[in-house]
Amino acid sequence: MEEAFLAYTAGRADGEAGHRDLTRADHPETGQDYRVGVVDGSVVAFQAELVAEVRRLLGENR
Repeated sequence: MEEAFLAYTAGRADGEAGHRDLTRADHPETGQDYRVGVVDGSVVAFQAELVAEVRRLLGENR
């Protein structure tokens, strides 16, 4: 179970950074956890960019 959490965490970090490790993604036991983490990290990165752009358009400097 701990391996699954580690794979998810690594995937989330990779997703936020915008890249993917195909070796981890294809791992037979933890690949699915890694891939879910990549998707979650990608969503987090998208949300951050979206909020930053909306703030820029509204003239907020946060």
